[in-house]
Amino acid sequence: MIDFSSLKSSLDQLAHQDIFVGTSSWKYPGWIGQLYQSSRYEHRGKFSKSRFQDSCLEEYSEIFSTVCVDASYYRFPSEKHLETLAEKVPSTFRFAHKVTDTITIKNFPALKRHGEFAGLANPCYLNSDIFLKSFLSPLAPHREQTGLIIFEFSHFYPRDYRYGREFVSDLDSFLATLPTNEWDFGVEIRNASLLQKPYFDTLERHSVAHVYNQWQRMPDLADQLKLHWPNPENSPTGCRLLLKRGRNYNRAVESFAPYDRTKEVQDNVRHASARLIQDRKAKASGRRTYIYANNRLEGNALATIEAILALVDNQPLRPLPPEASP
Repeated sequence: MIDFSSLKSSLDQLAHQDIFVGTSSWKYPGWIGQLYQSSRYEHRGKFSKSRFQDSCLEEYSEIFSTVCVDASYYRFPSEKHLETLAEKVPSTFRFAHKVTDTITIKNFPALKRHGEFAGLANPCYLNSDIFLKSFLSPLAPHREQTGLIIFEFSHFYPRDYRYGREFVSDLDSFLATLPTNEWDFGVEIRNASLLQKPYFDTLERHSVAHVYNQWQRMPDLADQLKLHWPNPENSPTGCRLLLKRGRNYNRAVESFAPYDRTKEVQDNVRHASARLIQDRKAKASGRRTYIYANNRLEGNALATIEAILALVDNQPLRPLPPEASP
């Protein structure tokens, strides 16, 4: 049983230190009876799924101070949608947004949702004018409630880039056009081969975060931290706990839905996440930190976060590995 009163206290303390910890999305019926009270969503004596979908963010924000919005990845955010979100949460709440894939997909996969563009090169790839106008501009009225803006790049294939340096060059040119000192931006990649000095140096130069991602085909979180420890004095810090290495999304859904309990503990991920938070607490200055847990890592993101914060509070500060020294 999760002690949400204690969890809220820990999350609030971290938020006051500019460390925001939350979940990836929030509309999970499996959390009813845990985070959510079924009675709040009844209509005429019966549970209303539509009322739950429309309103559960309010109850979520009573405990958490941040959430990662996945919907923005599939369509540019509308002003109306952003206003609706903002109205449901406290003014101190921060939304992380995944940038619409119109900006981050180099060649559209042959999927039905891409319509006439399926299988074709993307003419809008890393187009800063479109990003600034169609994505960042609608967020401007909600700047104080906007947290990390994540450029999530799908796995690149030889058709996309023959050499990693070509991607780094394109990324460098794109980031140079963005107001990176005014907003918190992060880059999430899905090619482990890109985790090299030119990539990290490019992000540092533009004050942009590498979003550490525990994901099926990326090195484990601890190994990414060993490759490059974040520098919060220069850039924000981003981390997303998505999938166990080697497990794909569909298998995780089959194994863990409806996400009402932990089914497989990932100790190494928990300890690496706690170590990252401990380090940021110890530094107590610099730019913000954002960490998001997904249900598909262990089965229940709420319990994953509770376990990580217990390690933060109860474990001694571990020395950094030599290769990860900041």
